[in-house]
Amino acid sequence: MTTIAVLGAGKIGEALLSGLLSGGRRPEELMFTERYEERAAELTKQYGVRAVDVPTAAAEAEVLVVAVKPQDIDPVLDELAPVVSDRNLIVSLCAGLPTGLYERKLPDSVPVVRVMPNTPMVVGKAMSVISAGKHARAQHLELVEELLSSVGEVVRVPEAQQDAVTALSGSGPAYFFYLVEAMIDAGILLGIPRNVAEKLIIQSAVGAAAMMAETGTHPVILREAVTSPAGTTIMAIRELERHGVRAALLAAIEAARDRSQELGKAHEA
Repeated sequence: MTTIAVLGAGKIGEALLSGLLSGGRRPEELMFTERYEERAAELTKQYGVRAVDVPTAAAEAEVLVVAVKPQDIDPVLDELAPVVSDRNLIVSLCAGLPTGLYERKLPDSVPVVRVMPNTPMVVGKAMSVISAGKHARAQHLELVEELLSSVGEVVRVPEAQQDAVTALSGSGPAYFFYLVEAMIDAGILLGIPRNVAEKLIIQSAVGAAAMMAETGTHPVILREAVTSPAGTTIMAIRELERHGVRAALLAAIEAARDRSQELGKAHEA
């Protein structure tokens, strides 16, 4: 039995706890840390998982999932450094933070796996991307894949690609939400009630995503199938191109990649 401690029970930490329980983990195999007592009591009541402090988590859990905000990592590492060893596996869910940061701050040979999840974890549809640190072995990656598969899909990449991954899939849901928001506003502009516009656009998004996922057809081919000669769709596509939507997306994702790199550099020794 592998015991798992989630350090930081915010939205992502709670989503992971919930997903692990839904995936068959027993409450006694899990624990979490949370600095706010009221929040800790609420989660214990809801999930039956006990709240602990960091030393207890390190002593009792084989896997320590660090799910705090990047700006809060230093005090967590200060607490971990005296109590972890190579019997612990550190799984970092902190955007932009390289495995090298953990390896510098923690005892030598502690294995670290870096993960970039995204917020659809809360509905079991996450895209989680994992990379091995210097001391992580195949069995560590396999264990992390097993854990995260309970809340979505998992792929491996070299750590050098993690900043790009953060920009694409880590921040990716926000781009879709932004687009859906704009399309709902367009529906209202055209005279459709908000609740109807929301249903039309959200279901269209769900259906389009399912078509791509289930058919394996390239999105260009799927788009062309909707785009009749001299029809309504091609007129809309022309306006999107005229306003530079494609170029804006490319620039936005590059900016997100750059910010992820900045977060990592801010913690360099």
